[in-house]
Amino acid sequence: MLSYLTVPVTAFQQNCSLIWDDQTRQAAVIDPGGDLDELLAQVERLNLKLEQIWLTHAHIDHAGGTGELASRLNLPIIGPHPGDQFWIDALPEQSARFGFPPALAFTPSRWLHDGDAVTLGSHTVQVRHCPGHTPGHVVFYSPELNRAFVGDVLFAGSIGRTDFPQGNFDQLIASIKTKLWPLGNETVFIPGHGPESSFGRERRSNPFVADH
Repeated sequence: MLSYLTVPVTAFQQNCSLIWDDQTRQAAVIDPGGDLDELLAQVERLNLKLEQIWLTHAHIDHAGGTGELASRLNLPIIGPHPGDQFWIDALPEQSARFGFPPALAFTPSRWLHDGDAVTLGSHTVQVRHCPGHTPGHVVFYSPELNRAFVGDVLFAGSIGRTDFPQGNFDQLIASIKTKLWPLGNETVFIPGHGPESSFGRERRSNPFVADH
């Protein structure tokens, strides 16, 4: 059985998530944007064996701690999609601009593409490429958990910004409607910021993407 814990990190209160196998305690961290000591304290508290870093996209609040964490623990970096290479290259500049600790650029151990899967022990998590907020944004979906970790694609009552370099509003809306909605109304999603919601709730009430 998989479990997860969401830990808000950085001044941006970005939802970093730990996901793990209950039996083996093998774990991955999704979007370690910063506050690594706090994250590692949670890993120790839960007696987890942190083995992988999964990235939805490469904005500073999601990826700022990735290079340091990978170096410190010798962890593979999985994701995002190659479309975010320019954001990874810009991490040192992003960290200076937004007042973050110095961030390291890096090369992912594995790029992700639509339809890929990542594994955690005996468990498989699906990957959806959902561009619009950034060109290389991906979403991690676990049918077993009935959860989707959507980064900054969708929020409770809102959607991701598209005014950053290579953002695209129409592409973002298409990503939500063609990649997320088919996962089912009952699927709960963990956004990059703010509270969890479900796709069904957003289809009813989100002013940007509701069915009406």
